[in-house]
Amino acid sequence: MGDHSAKPPAAQGSARSGPVDAFLDKARTVAVDQSRGRLIFALDATMSRQPTWDMAQSIQGEMFRTTAAQGGLDVQLVYFRGFGECRASRFVSGGEGLGALMSRIVCQGGRTQIGKVLRHALDESRSARVGAIVFIGDAMEERIDALTATAGQLGLLGVKTFMFQEGQDADVRHAYREIARLTGGAYAAFDAAAPRRLAELLAAAAAYAVGGRLELERRAGEGEGAARLLLSQIG
Repeated sequence: MGDHSAKPPAAQGSARSGPVDAFLDKARTVAVDQSRGRLIFALDATMSRQPTWDMAQSIQGEMFRTTAAQGGLDVQLVYFRGFGECRASRFVSGGEGLGALMSRIVCQGGRTQIGKVLRHALDESRSARVGAIVFIGDAMEERIDALTATAGQLGLLGVKTFMFQEGQDADVRHAYREIARLTGGAYAAFDAAAPRRLAELLAAAAAYAVGGRLELERRAGEGEGAARLLLSQIG
């Protein structure tokens, strides 16, 4: 990910987790159809996020189901936790593999590493097209100017970032909105007590990654609130 402590598909700098690394090793061999949509699914896995991590794990299949009729979606999981640990899987084409990986990850205390996620996304986008980035988090403990500089580079490549905030912290909201704005993406907040909203946001972002603006417009025309929300913001 452009950092010695975080290299795709597995980062350095922390104790390795057998089941997780086994999945990542297996995922290296997966052949990806470049005609399919590609989405980077990034999550804050620090301690405060465990309840929502469990929720995201249970609903992430929505991204694959919502895009099946459009030709499918390949998703790369990126997460950070602990002291400098930031990891990325290869792109996988089904919800079961992604869910299996997420189920083996336990959130750990630590500071946010959103910058690493954005730099990794930039590297991925320069090597092959990425349809969109989804980030789910509840905090921001980094220099906003550094984050927005990388976000601006993603925007120049046409890679939209959908920033989904758990909670209502005003400083976090400001940072996430700026990242979304500079990439031409969108921001939304959700409450862990209302998991359906997160599922709808993930489905809408995945639909964009596969079908672009036209697909969001179609879904918004059918009355999908999450699609309308994202469509009202994207550049």
